[in-house]
Amino acid sequence: MGRFASTASTYEHLRPPYPGAFFRGVAQKLGLSQRCALIDLGTGPGLLALGFAPYVGRIVGVDPEPAMIEAAREAAARGGQALTLIEGKAETLAPDIGTFDIVTIGRALHWMDREATVARLDQIVARDGAILVCASFSVTDGRNPWVDGYNEIRRRWSPEKLWQEAGKGARTHRDLPTFFRGSAFAPTERVAVETSHAVSVRDLTQRVLTYSSSSPEALGDKVEAALRDVESHLAAFSRDGMIAETIVSTAEIVKR
Repeated sequence: MGRFASTASTYEHLRPPYPGAFFRGVAQKLGLSQRCALIDLGTGPGLLALGFAPYVGRIVGVDPEPAMIEAAREAAARGGQALTLIEGKAETLAPDIGTFDIVTIGRALHWMDREATVARLDQIVARDGAILVCASFSVTDGRNPWVDGYNEIRRRWSPEKLWQEAGKGARTHRDLPTFFRGSAFAPTERVAVETSHAVSVRDLTQRVLTYSSSSPEALGDKVEAALRDVESHLAAFSRDGMIAETIVSTAEIVKR
């Protein structure tokens, strides 16, 4: 069973969402149309692939975790959207996969072998195509006063090795010039869309289980204790069982 198998059933509904305004803004910035083909690497439950679907023609999702592939298949069916799914890794895509105008990558870049991935991207990104490295996360500038304690509790309950890997993932997304060094690609622009919504204490507590470092697989028999700890912390910030959350969704545009 893969790292994210135990998170597949909740990831789609509990992670900070990409709002519609994010997909519209990126589509307008890049001039996307039905003539464009998009491939989403590390697609998970298909959040990016299906979010961009109205703005492109063909969409393909790739993920090594069978449970995530199934979650993406179910999400596409619910939305009546044609989505081709490939179980596998970005680095080992078949040579005849073709080229794509847009390659999207969510929080998956740090799971990929850098040299092999960059070489494969050079083959699958169309001549005038773009790579979008995307993320959506709670802001940490004080407007989510609960978030620092929330993350500290997650760190405390997570196995240290997995927490260090999570930190590596954050650094990779912040340091794209290093990831793409020595290649034909470089970051060119950044699109950021900020939104606010209310999330229930229950859902925010359960969100802990969607991260690889604090997944049910990682926590084992400590799941219930960890969730009680998180819920107790969040209670002080809630009103009628709800908490305000400000989210920023970003797309780093990488081109040749």
